[in-house]
This record gives sequence, structure tokens and C-alpha cells, in this order.
Amino acid sequence: MLGFLGFYDEIDNRPGQPNGSLRDVVQPAGEPDEADLVAYLDAGHILIDVMEGGRDVITGSAHRHSLGCSSLVTDGTWLWRQDFPHYVETHHVLLPEAFIEHARDLNYQMPALITAQFAPHYNETMPLVGWASAVPWRSTAAVLEPEPRTVTTKVEFDAAMLAKERNRPHGNWAKPRKPRRA
Repeated sequence: MLGFLGFYDEIDNRPGQPNGSLRDVVQPAGEPDEADLVAYLDAGHILIDVMEGGRDVITGSAHRHSLGCSSLVTDGTWLWRQDFPHYVETHHVLLPEAFIEHARDLNYQMPALITAQFAPHYNETMPLVGWASAVPWRSTAAVLEPEPRTVTTKVEFDAAMLAKERNRPHGNWAKPRKPRRA
């Protein structure tokens, strides 16, 4: 079975998630190599791409992974939501030591997925996170190499949001309407 990262009670709005409460794992500072760990998480293989939007469950603000936030991502050993890197870099959530060692051992480079090794773990894990309809693993490729993707950094996202606010200071794109004649 795959290890779980980022499946918190507050994110799914229901208790009993595999990783418990998000508020219990927020820390004032992250790992010394947190930026490398976030980059590793950002580079994961997307298993299920969900078209939706979400917000940070602690602050209520939009973040760089707001779109498609509950898409599922993996490295073949661990499974996480696409918005999990946001919580690591913003709230410095406590990561399992086994995951940290795993990412460090791989020198923060996303491994290829070997279908014969990965499929049984996928089939066993997906029903546990509510995706029984995704079982069985259907890929016919023997090996899935990590696909390079462009992921907006937190700095880039924050700068874009600031620029957007400057361009519409009152939060309204529309011009004010003229009053109707009586």
C-alpha cells in the first residue's frame, strides 16, 4: 500500500482521514531542506486530475495549487493531494520521517513508475481514499517516466496576486452602471 501525505480531516471536511488533523502538524518552521522537499512533491506523477478549485483550509486564501487541489499525485511509494506542497511550504507541516528519508535518498529526483511494481499498490490504496472507481490500474506502459511540468512557485503566485489586486483595487472588474432614469 502507498503511504499517505496530506489527507487531513479539515481538507476533506470529515474526521478520520489517514493523516488526522492539519492543525496538529503545523509548525513554526520546516525542515532545512524544505524547498527541495516541496520541489519533489511538485514533480510527482499525477494519477487522477480533478478539475476543481479550493482554498487554504487554515487561512481561507487562494494559493498556487488552488486549481485541481484534490488531484492525486504519487512517486510510487507515497500518495498525496496536489495541494499538499502548499501546506508544506506555507504552514511547514510535519512530514513523516520515512518520507523525508525517501526523498533525500532519491536526491529529490522523482523516480519513474514501474507498472508491474506500482499497480498492486495503486489498486489497494485508491479505495481507501474514495477512488474505488479508479481501480484497477489501467496503464499499458511498462514504465512511466516523470513528465516535466511547469509549476508556479509560491513567490510567483504571490507576486501575480499582488499585481492583480493593484489592477483592480476595489475588487470589481466591471465599470459602475449609470443610474436608470425614472
